[in-house]
Amino acid sequence: MSSAVAQRLRLEISGAVQGVGFRPFVYRLAREANLAGWVLNDNRGVVLEVEGSRAALQRFAARITDEHPAHAVLHDLKTIWLEPAGLVGFEIRSSNGAGGRTVAVLPEIAACAECLREVFDPDDRRFGYPFTNCTNCGPRFSIIESLPYDRPNTTMRGFAMCARCRREYEDPADRRFHAQPNACAACGPRLELWDGEGTERLVRQEALEAAAEAVRQGGILAIKGLGGFHLVVDAAAARAVAELRRRKGRYEKPLALMVRNLDEAARVVGLPAGAAELLASAQAPIVLLPRHSDARIAQEVAPGNPRLGVMLAYTPLHHLLLADLGFPVVATSGNLSDEPIAISNAEAAERLRGIADVFLFHDRPIARHVDDSVFHLVGGRPQPLRRARGWAPMPLTVPAELPSVLGVGAHLKNTVALSVGASVLLSQHIGDMETPQAIAAFERVIADFLALYDTRPVAVAHDLHPEYHSTRWLRGMKRDAAGAGDSPANSLADLPTVAVQHHHAHLAACLADNNDTREALGVIWDGTGYGPDGTVWGGEFLLGDAASFERVASLRPFRLAGGDAAVKEPRRVALALLWEIYGRAALGREELAAIRSVEAHERRPLERMLADGFGSPWTTSAGRLFDAVAALLDLRQKVSHEGQAAMELEFTAEGAERDAYPLPLVAGCSAMGGTAGAPRVLDWEPMVRAILDDVRRGTASGMIAAGFHRGLVEGIAEVAREVGCERVALSGGCFQNRLLCEWAAKRLGGEGFEVLMHQRLPPNDGSISFGQVMVAAARLEIGV
Repeated sequence: MSSAVAQRLRLEISGAVQGVGFRPFVYRLAREANLAGWVLNDNRGVVLEVEGSRAALQRFAARITDEHPAHAVLHDLKTIWLEPAGLVGFEIRSSNGAGGRTVAVLPEIAACAECLREVFDPDDRRFGYPFTNCTNCGPRFSIIESLPYDRPNTTMRGFAMCARCRREYEDPADRRFHAQPNACAACGPRLELWDGEGTERLVRQEALEAAAEAVRQGGILAIKGLGGFHLVVDAAAARAVAELRRRKGRYEKPLALMVRNLDEAARVVGLPAGAAELLASAQAPIVLLPRHSDARIAQEVAPGNPRLGVMLAYTPLHHLLLADLGFPVVATSGNLSDEPIAISNAEAAERLRGIADVFLFHDRPIARHVDDSVFHLVGGRPQPLRRARGWAPMPLTVPAELPSVLGVGAHLKNTVALSVGASVLLSQHIGDMETPQAIAAFERVIADFLALYDTRPVAVAHDLHPEYHSTRWLRGMKRDAAGAGDSPANSLADLPTVAVQHHHAHLAACLADNNDTREALGVIWDGTGYGPDGTVWGGEFLLGDAASFERVASLRPFRLAGGDAAVKEPRRVALALLWEIYGRAALGREELAAIRSVEAHERRPLERMLADGFGSPWTTSAGRLFDAVAALLDLRQKVSHEGQAAMELEFTAEGAERDAYPLPLVAGCSAMGGTAGAPRVLDWEPMVRAILDDVRRGTASGMIAAGFHRGLVEGIAEVAREVGCERVALSGGCFQNRLLCEWAAKRLGGEGFEVLMHQRLPPNDGSISFGQVMVAAARLEIGV
């Protein structure tokens, strides 16, 4: 080709383009088109230059967009035309660490079919090797320590590749070209079996076989995976599951299952449309699905729950273990309740001693914890309930560039978010800020994010609640700034902070989740959120966008008898509702199980709390309203985990049909100082009276539960009609309830409203940090 017609094209590609075979893909395209040039990784993504005719270069660029590797995500492709430089041949150059760190770090990818074929092929050199991977699968986020994504910047740097692995790694035509965790049995990580006392017993294949035998014999196995440890038992062994619950301190909350393949999943749960694809996806999340009545799964796995959380084996190690066992296993997080998952061998040996009978370790370090993601299907579409392995820390793009803001999340289901350009990075699930271990994990994730992306935010956004740990952490950091040292997290001490009301963050997160910046009516229903008026919000209708909101309606307030104690005792909430209706006579309603369950010595303190308001704040919580109805139906008087009573009420309603109970929209309530012009309220009293009438008549609990759900939906629709905004956003923990979410969306859609539901972020507090970033960025933009 003559130099007169040759041109040079530079492409700067951002997104998830490292660790997915992008450079060899570009190499092959260029060679096919006979183009000269080079390609490399840098801190922002992939950069390449090619020379040829303009038409050939345009075809080349189009093929990159249309044919890129399956796991790559392109956020931006910048095109720059340059004068030719006389490039000869095409090469893959060494990575360049220059420039701001904006490249998306790829999450973990489930073992691909090609790698699994090798692992189970007796004639392949990787037969039985539990750490087999390639550029199409394997660990990413859990091993990377700095950018760009090259082996020396990962926890694999301590494993020198053998000659055969090195040839694969350096061959652009090989699918293991620059697969950073590439290894084999001769040069890579190995398994070790330790007993419960911390003594190494076996290694390699013998360790795996002994681990499987321990599970077969009813023992509890702690196994180190991609982002931490699982505790594993035979899912059909009721005694083993019960013992795991006792040792772990997780008495009723459902446990996740792991199965070998879709055929095994189909024998355990139903697979409605979309379920098989989600289970078998590269992300391989836990999916909540309807349990088969004849499934050989112990009832203790998910007591009283018609659904099971199922995931497919997603690493060669898990596949090998399950192939040896031949049956489904419980695979729950390796921790005590309320603690983060253990990630190091030493940490697991200490924290899981007394829980696990044996430990299956390996010697590849885990850089950071990454729990399994959890999804369910709403209206046939996947919706995350916990966004972690397979998704974190993939950014969500937003319509415009944002100032860099760190959002430190909520108290429960905590995550951390960081805006970088037109993307917001969301951390893996951290969990509830209830233990020192969880708080330490929260602080590590913040330091980790800031160091990984070498970013100093212009502001830190936090929840309005003054006693959330994230808020206290910021206060303490500022107070101790003088001796804080130079860690990335401590560099935040002198930054401005932005307090974001909890439910406003939910609204902003739902809008961002739908790439929508317009005003919407947010129906934000959850358990608890600190209101600007100092009361406990939770059943809110907010009209607004990321920049501001107006509280246009709420549920009618009631007392939380004993404050946080009421969260664990639905009977207290039921009593509070009855007190609002009947006064002291409520304690005489002995025909109701919720009242009968209150012991004589408890009655006087509760009476004082409700009469005087002592230790019993006002709330509009929709979550607590669910609890109260569950208690009135005697489904649950006390709970062992968050949302338990509400879930049982939802399960009770499934399959039942009933007209809605009344939930009228009335003038603002005076209980919390409401006056003319105050937000209107949905009055639950007529609904509760109707429920009590049906309880007295002996109406089936399923019918009552269905009528309750229908009543809530009609109440939502009435407020939407009254407000008149054409967009309605559904967010907050209550919208994890599939019936409520689906029925509300259908009802609103039938009246012509555009319904925004979560699809990339959880509706629960896992999305709060993202919403905090959006609110703070909007306020900074307009100078508020």
